[in-house]
Amino acid sequence: MTNIDTWNPWIVIIVIGAPTLIGVAGLAFSLYLTHRHLDAIKEALKNSRYIYLWGDSLGKRGLIWSLLEISKIAGMVLLPKSYIRLGDLDPVDFENFPPYLKRRLTIFTTMIFTALIWMAVVAIALKFR
Repeated sequence: MTNIDTWNPWIVIIVIGAPTLIGVAGLAFSLYLTHRHLDAIKEALKNSRYIYLWGDSLGKRGLIWSLLEISKIAGMVLLPKSYIRLGDLDPVDFENFPPYLKRRLTIFTTMIFTALIWMAVVAIALKFR
C-alpha cells in the first residue's frame, strides 16, 4: 500500500472530505424529512404505540430531537421485526406504509451509514499508514 503523504492533495481531500459531505447531506435530508414529511409519516403510523405516545410532540422539540426522531422512525420502518415485538410498531401500519416514504427513509439511512463506514475506513487507513 502506498503512503498517503505521496498522494495528490486533491485525492486526499476527496477521500477524507467526502464522508463528511455525505454525512452533512444526510443530516440535511433528515431535517427535510422532519419538516416536509413528518405529518405523512405520523398519519401512516397512526396505530403504532410510538406515534400514539410521542405523536403530538414529534418535530416540535428542537433540532437534535428531530434528528433522533426521524432516525428512530427510519429504524422502525426498515427493521420492523424487533419493533413489532416490542409493540412500538403496528404490523398493519407497517404493511400499509407508503412506498415513497419508505424509499426516502432508506435513502436517509443509506447516506448516514455510507458516511460512517467511509469515515471508519479512512480512519483505519490513516492509522496504518
